[in-house]
Amino acid sequence: MAAAVVLLLATTARAEPAPAGIEEACRGAASRDSAVDYAHCVSSLSSDPQSRRDAADMHALAAAVTRMAIEHAAATEERFDGLGEAEESPRARARLGHCLEVYGAAADVLRDALDNIRARVYGRAVEQIAAALGAAERCEDAWKGEEEQRNVPAVATEHDREYGRLATVALGLTAGIA
Repeated sequence: MAAAVVLLLATTARAEPAPAGIEEACRGAASRDSAVDYAHCVSSLSSDPQSRRDAADMHALAAAVTRMAIEHAAATEERFDGLGEAEESPRARARLGHCLEVYGAAADVLRDALDNIRARVYGRAVEQIAAALGAAERCEDAWKGEEEQRNVPAVATEHDREYGRLATVALGLTAGIA
């Protein structure tokens, strides 16, 4: 019985293979920009049902991953807001406030980029995504050399990195159709 349960779990836990269009789009993005992680690109887009349906449409894929980056920037902004409210150190609170502002601005710029992708103004969208891409680095730079850095939970740092990875994929895909 236990072996049957393990076998059932193993067969149902298998992920469907990524559609060829997603793999092709991600391969192109990774070849254009070495910062694009091919496996991350494929897994991110494959996790989105709309992207799976629109796998052959580069325009739709660029819009989808930009939307994901917006959602992640907004979630990261909320996370830093919560950390700032709970932080006792004024210096750490100021740094968290800086990160909050950086991610708020990044989300706004990415929303503008998404509007430009939808309008097929890809060159402008590429510029906007590139500008928003630095949010993770600007936030991390605010903490360099500070002892309070140890107070920033690893979860927030990982969230910060994931935003950067998604924005890089958005840039790579959008640049491919610009």
